[in-house]
Amino acid sequence: MNVGIVCPYSWDVPGGVKQHIDDLAQALMAQGHRVSVIAPAEEDAELPPYVTGTGRALPVPYNGSVARMSFGFLSAARVRRWIREGGFDVLHIHEPLVPSLGVLACWAAKGPIVATFHASFNRSRAIAIAEPMLRSALEKLSGRIAVSDAARKSLVEQFGGDSVLIPNGVTVSRYTEAEPLPGWGPDGRTLGFLGRMDEPRKGLPVLLEALEQVPDAKLLVAGPGEVKIPKSIRDRVMLLGMVSEQDKIRAYHSVDVFVAPNTGGESFGIVLAEAMSAGATVLASDIPAFRRVLGDGQAGALFPNGDAAALAREARALLDDPARRAKLADEALVAVRKYDWSTVARDVVRVYETVTAAAGQVEEDTLA
Repeated sequence: MNVGIVCPYSWDVPGGVKQHIDDLAQALMAQGHRVSVIAPAEEDAELPPYVTGTGRALPVPYNGSVARMSFGFLSAARVRRWIREGGFDVLHIHEPLVPSLGVLACWAAKGPIVATFHASFNRSRAIAIAEPMLRSALEKLSGRIAVSDAARKSLVEQFGGDSVLIPNGVTVSRYTEAEPLPGWGPDGRTLGFLGRMDEPRKGLPVLLEALEQVPDAKLLVAGPGEVKIPKSIRDRVMLLGMVSEQDKIRAYHSVDVFVAPNTGGESFGIVLAEAMSAGATVLASDIPAFRRVLGDGQAGALFPNGDAAALAREARALLDDPARRAKLADEALVAVRKYDWSTVARDVVRVYETVTAAAGQVEEDTLA
């Protein structure tokens, strides 16, 4: 099958949706499919051979974060050309509600079109204003995928219809083996965090407050952004900043407990799946997405969302109990297998086969 995939966010900026698309593309190619991805990217960005760039993206506040998106005449022209020359059997658009390439691709194409909805969201004035534009794009869809119950619920409540639930994927084998970072390594006292340090919903302030109540623990932090570390714990916190994919994996292998203190806005929790694949013990806030991935606490410990004192108590208990940490890590390795891309990609292909069974190839919609 010849698959065209549309990425709404800049390819040269790390992000969960971009990583999802890259992993899906590679999994599909490993299963014998042809894949072409189109995404915003700087003109001089080094892109894989299967990715076509549409030029620079602009930072736009979206869903509690800042995403780099592309929307304009130049991007629209490049999307149309890519569709016209692609000869795709199916077009797979990610986040078609985001004002970026996905909406442009919906307008520019006709034929078998599948969309994946990653984010959960609440009704807002911005969505209300954009609804006519968004509906004109959604009407083109032949099939819908949601990565979580939360994303599916948001879609149904705001726009009606339904979707197939297919969770995010993780390439488990990529994370299972790695050397710890120099000077680090599981030592019974190390906590870890991965995410944007200055994005409130990632919850780092909650973790820093908790760390003051775990006096003999140290914290390894990876991710972009800036954060003010209280003087009382400054000597126990290491900020790595933005890290490579290889060093991210090594970071997972450098901690005793990986903490995900996210306060909301998460539809799945890919960092949990990565940490679980690496064999780390996970401690996470009890937001619905995380409860689901961790099997309500069977594959990782949970604490009440936003409660720094509870986080500290659970962290101390885990650090003091290596047998429990090992049991949770073993359970996590079993639980995460259902999210491996070898399984998830086959489920996505079944959706492709459904929408292509009664339709021709994807074509440029010259009337749009």
